[in-house]
Amino acid sequence: MLPHEREMVKRLTGKPFVLLGINSDESRSALKKILEDEQITWPNIYNGPPGTPGSIAARWNVHGWPTIYVLDHEGRIRHRRLRDEALEKAVVELVEKVPK
Repeated sequence: MLPHEREMVKRLTGKPFVLLGINSDESRSALKKILEDEQITWPNIYNGPPGTPGSIAARWNVHGWPTIYVLDHEGRIRHRRLRDEALEKAVVELVEKVPK
């Protein structure tokens, strides 16, 4: 999954697109190591350790990792649980619909 996400981020550079990670690793230092080891260059937000009350994951009803939401340019959820080519196809279709 990560190799495809890396390529998608490169292909969509300069387009109205953001890939954003929300991570629930044990610590910020653990997250930093994962980002470096996996060459993750897109923005990531530290959610706090698993089970953190009031966290982003709790508000978005995330119970497993990864959970993927595709939002349109107005912030509406358009897709859930897509991966690889299906994810990119959905993203590209939404990017093409963004008003110029």
